Amino acid sequence: MLAGNGLFYPIIGFASFIAFLYLSFGDLWVNYSKEINLSFVERNGTQFFVDGKVFYINGWNSYWLMDHAADYNTRPRIRTMLQAGAKMGLTVCRTWAFNDAGYNALQISPGKFDEKVFRALDHVIAEARRNGIRLLLSLVNNLQAYGGKTQYVKWAWDEGVALSSSNDSFFYDPSIRRYFKSYVKTVLTRRNIYTGIEYRDDPTIFAWELINEPRCMTDPSGDTLQDWIEEMSTFVKSIDRKHLLTVGLEGFYGPKSPKKTTANPEIWAADLGSDFVRNSILSTVDFASVHVYPDHWFHHKNFDEMLKFAAKWMLSHIEDGDKELKKPVLFTEFGLSNDNDDFEPAQRDRFLKMVLDVLYKSAKRNKSGAGSFFWQFLVEKMERFNDEYGVVPWESPSTYRLITEQSCRLAKVQGLHSTQTENVKNFCASRRN
Repeated sequence: MLAGNGLFYPIIGFASFIAFLYLSFGDLWVNYSKEINLSFVERNGTQFFVDGKVFYINGWNSYWLMDHAADYNTRPRIRTMLQAGAKMGLTVCRTWAFNDAGYNALQISPGKFDEKVFRALDHVIAEARRNGIRLLLSLVNNLQAYGGKTQYVKWAWDEGVALSSSNDSFFYDPSIRRYFKSYVKTVLTRRNIYTGIEYRDDPTIFAWELINEPRCMTDPSGDTLQDWIEEMSTFVKSIDRKHLLTVGLEGFYGPKSPKKTTANPEIWAADLGSDFVRNSILSTVDFASVHVYPDHWFHHKNFDEMLKFAAKWMLSHIEDGDKELKKPVLFTEFGLSNDNDDFEPAQRDRFLKMVLDVLYKSAKRNKSGAGSFFWQFLVEKMERFNDEYGVVPWESPSTYRLITEQSCRLAKVQGLHSTQTENVKNFCASRRN
């Protein structure tokens, strides 16, 4: 009937236009007025502080947040994950603030950005703020996943300005350094379309991480990577003095370190071009980062041997934080693969408990061990994004209990922070009664 009087197609056209507006700008109507007020995290010596109160971190990794926020079918996963983290008493999530070329790329080419994906990152930050979760945002990958330093070298090579085709030229090629600085400046000065706050002014961001797991194997002396860290950390601080900054190290000791043979997993670890103490001691680096993957580093040790090494590895770095660096040490990734030949589900909980126990004891003694980030948390129907370390926390009651209990244990040391949800406050209170 409507087609007969010529109204059908205009109505369909108008409806399509409204649908387009919603898909493009729909989040602008989302109510972010219920955001929790956050303050910037600060550092004093070997401890973090919020509003003058010591702050220990029980955190997690969900690297995929921006990528999934870019697609409306998967965007609800961000809220689900952040709400679950808040319910568990977790306070900081580590995630990628990069995706260079490829699907859902934030940076399409040097200095060229996809606004849709930038809005996805805006959404992640706004949603985190709404749930009282802070973010540790990593700025580039040493690995090829999501572009990484390989993509930067390819861009320079394709434009005919590269000094070398080596991936490690990312650290020393002047053109590539300019690419990265331009990227960093764009991200740090981005104004969130939902909150109206520039990233560098937003306390939702706990800290910046320069690069995930940097290695420069073409220069095992470590000089090349050290020069890059000095330049880039100084550059970040010239733009943003409000946020903390870390490198993103795995924690290996370099060739000049007295711990290269006593604390490293094996001899190869001293030849990766990084050095935990040397890279972290710079005044422009606010805290040190360490990863813990004994099953990835060893291939001829049983589980108990790897567990013993991991505890020793953690204590060695906490000692460095106290005696050498005088800074907090965060264990920003730790996990156990379910692809190990002898893997049993109970092993993952034993490993998790060991990590959390070390950090709880460090907190009780006012040592530099400032927190940990489980690798990694997923939500349902994300099997394609699982790298054999992933866990849907509410599907693993024992893992869920260990992590939530850590939130309560740290609360005994520092007190519950205002951002931690009421149900966690009640849960922890019930355990004390």
